[in-house]
Amino acid sequence: MTQVIRGSKFLWQLPEPLPQEAITTLSQHIQLSTPILELLIRRGYSTVDLFDQFLITPREQLVADPALLVDAEKAVDRLLHAIKNEEKILIVGDYDVDGMTSTALLMLALLPIGARVNFFLPHRIKDGYGLSPKIVERAATSGYSLIITVDNGIAAHDAALCAQERGVDLIITDHHRPQNELPPAHAVVNPWRSDCPYPFKHLAGVGVAFKLLTLLYEKIGRELPEQSEELLALGTIADVMPLVGENRYWVRRGLRQINDRESLAIRTLRTNARLSRKITALDIGFFLTPQLNALGRLDDPRSAITFLISNNEEEVARIGAQLYQLNQDRRTIENEVISSVTNQIKQGLINPLKEKILIAADGSWPAGVIGLAASRLVSLYGRPVILLHDVGNGTLKGSGRSIPAFNLFDGLSEAQDLLMHFGGHAAAAGLAVQSENLMLLKQRLTEKIDRELKPEDFEQRIQCDASLSMSELNGKLCRDLAYLEPFGPGNEKPTFYLSEVSVIGQPVIYKDAHVRFSAFADGVIKPIIFFNRPDIFSTILTAENQTFDCAVHVTENEWEGRKRVELQGVDIALHGA
Repeated sequence: MTQVIRGSKFLWQLPEPLPQEAITTLSQHIQLSTPILELLIRRGYSTVDLFDQFLITPREQLVADPALLVDAEKAVDRLLHAIKNEEKILIVGDYDVDGMTSTALLMLALLPIGARVNFFLPHRIKDGYGLSPKIVERAATSGYSLIITVDNGIAAHDAALCAQERGVDLIITDHHRPQNELPPAHAVVNPWRSDCPYPFKHLAGVGVAFKLLTLLYEKIGRELPEQSEELLALGTIADVMPLVGENRYWVRRGLRQINDRESLAIRTLRTNARLSRKITALDIGFFLTPQLNALGRLDDPRSAITFLISNNEEEVARIGAQLYQLNQDRRTIENEVISSVTNQIKQGLINPLKEKILIAADGSWPAGVIGLAASRLVSLYGRPVILLHDVGNGTLKGSGRSIPAFNLFDGLSEAQDLLMHFGGHAAAAGLAVQSENLMLLKQRLTEKIDRELKPEDFEQRIQCDASLSMSELNGKLCRDLAYLEPFGPGNEKPTFYLSEVSVIGQPVIYKDAHVRFSAFADGVIKPIIFFNRPDIFSTILTAENQTFDCAVHVTENEWEGRKRVELQGVDIALHGA
């Protein structure tokens, strides 16, 4: 039975004991630190074959034939026909990083083979999400005979009908789950189609576009442009796709390219973020792609395409400066939205202790940041959250984020009679609803949560992957951890369990948010820092002379040519509590 203890913020699932023979078998196959072997076995890589597939990521086992995607061959043939006959092709993307990188990838790949191609990225406020009849009408009037969507289109029924009426062929490439019938398009390439045999379903929008271009380039006997894998990695990480299977293979390759032959765009984003070390998937997700996303959230996203694929240093630097400032603005606005919601909670207008889903609306909240704010509120309160802004005429538009136990997309699907439109995934969705239906929507979602979830589903949890002693915190452990990267959804950064740690000296708090103290155990002293956990400071001060258990991440920091192992705290618990 899994042992669970209650920490300061989270419930911890402690690592279960493993049969010694399982560890011995793998240790004879490969020389890795015992905690690393243990966590890999617990994550399901318990045989030599599974172990090797995870660590080596062999292409022949993980990367499927793009022709397995239904309609991919049909789409490629139509593209080649358009290129041969010099037809005008329009790419319609999305205003997030997945849509930006998908669009940039198609431009990068189609221009060198003679395509007369241009792109359109909708403005979040002026145009709304995805392909619309208005965009189709404009394209038809401008002489485009072929439209290809990336990272959108699976719900664009009205736009598809408009394209049929105007004699414009439509190729849809998307990775969002289809709702009911598919739009009437020339080709619909989406691994989530019920009739699609493609084995790996968790491609980002840029992943679907990449597979289509791979098939196209195979047909013409050429290699995709070098930067393709960089764009694929950026979009996959930014869209929070599981970094397992085929995604793990491509992101590892993309990261290698980023660190060996970085583009002007990567160099600029890195400089903005003040990163001098080797770039990881977590760096891309936390520091690089948020700069691009800020453009789509607060401004016109179209300059992102130039930024991503241009070789003009002056132009890339100019757009990079804009990205930096917009990202700073985004942080400020996001914090204002969080403060607004927490004030409603303090006033009793929202009660996270009683309500199963938190829904709030405000006309002053910018559309581009409420999804980010919703994510942070989920983390704070352990409830699904939907935030909406008033666009006038009684219409509320917004974003929802969920907890692991509740599929938000399915919940909205069951309430779609109350919605103007919606789309997304299990963990994140966008929607529009008339204000008069908002309370009924909340009631409907609450009833579904009551039917499907148990009280413990609302507890925020962490999984401790392996126990760790202070004496095991060394350079080899960090080198072995590097084999597990890239870290992200489906392959989370390991959380280790330190038992009976004593605090040496006084803890220190920085900026009223970050707590640092020296931890002692097994004759070893190591510093631990907890980011954005001011509560840890008071917990330690009020528990004099008691030992703690710590859940931590292990990192390696390099400064002035010297490397040292560091601990980043996740949570603490009084030992034996």
